[in-house]
Amino acid sequence: MKYCSRCVYPAASAMPLSFNEDGVCTGCQVADQRRLIDWDSRLAQFHRVVDEYRCGNDYDILIPVSGGKDSYYQVHLATKVLNLKPLLVTYHANNFVPEGEYNLQRMREVFDCDHLILRPGEGMLKKMNRLGFRLQGDMNWHSHCGIFTVPIQVAVRYNVPLILWGEHGFMDLAGMYSYDDFVEFTAKFRLEHAMRGYDWDDLTDEGLTRLGRPELAEGLEEKDLKWAQYPSDDELDAVGVRGIYTSNFVPWDSNRHVELVMKEYGWRPSVEPFERTYRRFSSLDDRHDVGVHDYLKFVKFGYGRASDHSCHDIREGQLSRSEGIEHVRRLDHVKPVKDLARWLEYAEFDAEEFDHTCDSFRDPRVWNIKGGKWVKANIWGTESDYGDVCLSAAETAAFIERRDQLKEGGDGQRNDLKRKRNERAPEAIAAL
Repeated sequence: MKYCSRCVYPAASAMPLSFNEDGVCTGCQVADQRRLIDWDSRLAQFHRVVDEYRCGNDYDILIPVSGGKDSYYQVHLATKVLNLKPLLVTYHANNFVPEGEYNLQRMREVFDCDHLILRPGEGMLKKMNRLGFRLQGDMNWHSHCGIFTVPIQVAVRYNVPLILWGEHGFMDLAGMYSYDDFVEFTAKFRLEHAMRGYDWDDLTDEGLTRLGRPELAEGLEEKDLKWAQYPSDDELDAVGVRGIYTSNFVPWDSNRHVELVMKEYGWRPSVEPFERTYRRFSSLDDRHDVGVHDYLKFVKFGYGRASDHSCHDIREGQLSRSEGIEHVRRLDHVKPVKDLARWLEYAEFDAEEFDHTCDSFRDPRVWNIKGGKWVKANIWGTESDYGDVCLSAAETAAFIERRDQLKEGGDGQRNDLKRKRNERAPEAIAAL
């Protein structure tokens, strides 16, 4: 397995990632661009962009917020620097830590902004947790869908054309785009990347039958998932909805955001440490994001949130690469016992089925099986085993066959997005 020579990202990343001739990943290369940008000029450009959308008797802008440090920073910029009247919108996934809920509820107070919070029914959310996990190894799929759908629905309903997002995650972490691209939010990114190629209708009973997975049915219908349905092109065009990223116009550094929002607004980090990362100021809106959900990333790709956070901090000069590697060694592999127990109880899920389902999503580019154990190469140069294989004999043989095909240069992995597209109606394919 190849790793970036500057940060700690592996080649088998969950995001599009490549390396230059010096072994430096695209995430680090794009991060280097920030040091060459004239940020005063970018801020002036930011003012010019938002000035086009100022409304005398309406909201100037819509900001999707989670109550996190970056959300506070975005609203701080909008209200104190750009002098805008924003409408705040939140998709609430029912997994906030106490400090996260506190921060979220205080936003309308400290910023004096209108704030709409959509909270789907708890029973439906439990079904979505189980479905997301069984179908694609992601119990948080509903969060990705809600975060990138509900604000757009509200923008259409309230006739607010401009949406202000924070950073483009795939660009910030993996260098998917350059700062010269001024990338904006697209429905294509929402579907193909944020939502893994699945849409709301795939998780209805009818959709699961269409995908050949009727055994996963949870009794969901179209009317249960109104919050997950993206507006039509005609609706978007009628309002002129446009989503821009704050990080294209101001230097984006979560560590500095924390310092500012704690000082100015009394924002609170988590009191309790997380099991899988050294930070206490990230993902307060979803405890599982840095817990059992992140554990699935390690199971699939062999790395986790400690790698993500270390890469950020290495690029910002907060950590050395060797310090980042130690965080990875200590935390990336940890099975989050407390968080997993909470999720199993919440989702009414069996622990043995959890382990078996996890193993069904292992990436053969990363993992090998030796002596009934999962084994992978580490960034510090040695190979380690990471627990028992929980697959049947037939499933184990199929995994080994896929790995052998990859070693021979074949494509031994199922491409879910391609398969799903091929199964959609021709008019639906064209719409993508």
